Amino acid sequence: MPASTLITHPLPPVWNEESKVLLLGTMPSPKSRELGFFYMHPQNRFWRVLPQVFGESLIHPNKTPDTQAAIAERRDFLIRHNLALWDVLASCQIEGAADSSIRQEIPNDFSKILSESKIQHIYFTGQTAAALWKKHCARLYEERFNLAVHTLPSTSPANARFTLEKLIEEYQLVRECMQQ
Repeated sequence: MPASTLITHPLPPVWNEESKVLLLGTMPSPKSRELGFFYMHPQNRFWRVLPQVFGESLIHPNKTPDTQAAIAERRDFLIRHNLALWDVLASCQIEGAADSSIRQEIPNDFSKILSESKIQHIYFTGQTAAALWKKHCARLYEERFNLAVHTLPSTSPANARFTLEKLIEEYQLVRECMQQ
């Protein structure tokens, strides 16, 4: 098992003033930190699931040699669909990408993103993100910003219980929320 390392979140959130839904993970994986964007590990299914929920597919897969084109495509997808994307944690001790190893966590400050956007729904991309939000952020933000929170299954390859088809079905909640 890799040694536990103190990681400071290197990625800014993706959002704008029209964002209506905030998708929150825990902390970017080593591969995502290396490549400079969220969910960039080739085995993570996030970028196969979310576009299908909105009836699209991405041109640049996670393992594309043109990382900048893949990032631009993903950023554009999020903004076009009024989705914001970030992580609960600003820093933590973590072993590799194992959420179960997270210790000494410090949450991100969500004040700006929540006060300057139309976000009213938060979807966590796994149980750990939801638990960390509840521990560090719920009382600070949920009532103040009138937020509804929901937990979705992780798209990590470690979550083998969920097939790609089942993940797409579960993530339909995001699209349904946008249509309200």
